[in-house]
Amino acid sequence: MTAIDSPGAQGRRRPILPSPWSLGAAVIAALVVAPILSVLWLALFPSDNIWPHLISTTLPRYLINTGVLMGAVGLLAAVIGTSCAWMVARYDFIGRRWLEWLLLLPLAIPAYLGAYALVDFLEYAGPVQTFLRATFGWQSARDYRFPEIRSMGAAVLVLAAALYPYVYLLARAAFREQSGSAEEVAQSLGASALGRFWRVGLPLARPAIAAGVAIVMMESVNDFGTVDYFAVQTLTTGIFSVWLQAGNAGGAAQIASVVLMLVIVLVMLEKTSRRKMRFFNLSSRHRPVTRKPLTGAASLLAGALCALPFAAGFVLPVAVLSSHAFDSGARWADPALLRAMQNTLTVGGIAAVATVLGGVFLVYGVRLSGRALPRLLLPVTTIGYAAPGAVLGVGILIPLAAADHALADTVERAFGVDIGLLMTGSAFALVLAYCVRFFAIAQGAADAAMGRVSPNLALAARSLGRNQGQTLGAVYYPLIRASIASALLLVFVDCVKELPATLLLRPFNYDTLATRVHSQASLENIAGATPAALLIILVGLCAVGLLARANR
Repeated sequence: MTAIDSPGAQGRRRPILPSPWSLGAAVIAALVVAPILSVLWLALFPSDNIWPHLISTTLPRYLINTGVLMGAVGLLAAVIGTSCAWMVARYDFIGRRWLEWLLLLPLAIPAYLGAYALVDFLEYAGPVQTFLRATFGWQSARDYRFPEIRSMGAAVLVLAAALYPYVYLLARAAFREQSGSAEEVAQSLGASALGRFWRVGLPLARPAIAAGVAIVMMESVNDFGTVDYFAVQTLTTGIFSVWLQAGNAGGAAQIASVVLMLVIVLVMLEKTSRRKMRFFNLSSRHRPVTRKPLTGAASLLAGALCALPFAAGFVLPVAVLSSHAFDSGARWADPALLRAMQNTLTVGGIAAVATVLGGVFLVYGVRLSGRALPRLLLPVTTIGYAAPGAVLGVGILIPLAAADHALADTVERAFGVDIGLLMTGSAFALVLAYCVRFFAIAQGAADAAMGRVSPNLALAARSLGRNQGQTLGAVYYPLIRASIASALLLVFVDCVKELPATLLLRPFNYDTLATRVHSQASLENIAGATPAALLIILVGLCAVGLLARANR
């Protein structure tokens, strides 16, 4: 006979409650997504609706400039990154082994540092124009014509030189993974080197290139320091102008929502392009492509073409900044620089630890739940990385400021004590913005690392009496700690370089290395900005070294 529970027995059953890990994962996901939802809410229900004014005045200009910037930077970065990746993957030439890794180094330099260095190099008092005047005997700027430095074209060049490694890294991996059989078949059919690139190599690598270009375009939208220095009015600069200069937080949220929509469209297009273009290796034995050796002038030309982006994106900024580095040793001992370094290490370190711990907790909680809905939270929490820092600044500061004031008023009414603004008056908002902005790095690293751990190990630990927390510490942590350490470093480096969110959310008189560089460069004091800029570059080099090691 089969036992049938009575209604009373069914009523006495204990409800199945979610575990603390699952609840914690849901809370973390909500905190990550909340600033994005806040921006949309503020844009839809602003205290002062200025949509008509924006549409009739500045919004079209912001949209056009942003679209031109995104398109031009994406196209130029695609050409540079793809061509360099093809030459490095397919040919042997002078300096190829060095250039294969040197081409990644521009990732260590934020684009705004490249902008400051380029202006210092090409301005009227810079070495280029000084040399031209001395060589041709010109006395003033009226005697010759020189291209306008602070322009859209210069911004495109600087951003492309700083961001092309995203395309290069993905394209190089795609070209290296292609089979040599397809290359040989195309060659046997009479295809030239250029024909093999257009008909075989490029179509197979197109999804990877599209992903890299999407990242480049999103970083272009996020940029503030470069476009602000070159006086290019984009949607990001519009957020700062409407909020900080016009004092209209609702208008800033409305512009931020436009930026957010652009980014979401980019992400969707990138995912759609990868889903619709899938290629498979039909050979049972995969054989990599053999590099073709180049000699003579061809070898020199290939080496020079690959060295040019590295020189523009890394050598030039470092050389210009280094030329000012030791003009005065007092700059390195400046108390303001030391405070900025201390603030950077503090907020960056706290944000990196909190972000990685949150990422591990979220991934582990989702895995423990075993349900479909929590798994849907994982891709949603990565939207913060795509959202520009200025957008997150709007979505975090306005709600936190309202909550801060409400809390302070409540405490003062109840106890007669003015506690001040605890969240927006400290670095809390800044740390929260960093956590949301770079949560995707920690979450992705934790998810990939835990995915490589056999579930049988966790089951064995549970069968020996270990609870869920002990299983995480005893089984998972020893196996994923290398990935966690890498994620800590990458998040910390990105926090050090982040400028737009830092400018909006930092407390009064609270400088980081990035904001110090920006404030000094805004005053045309490149020499004063150099120590902080070089420290940012040194931190960035650590991340690039880690990235190069992981992609050998």
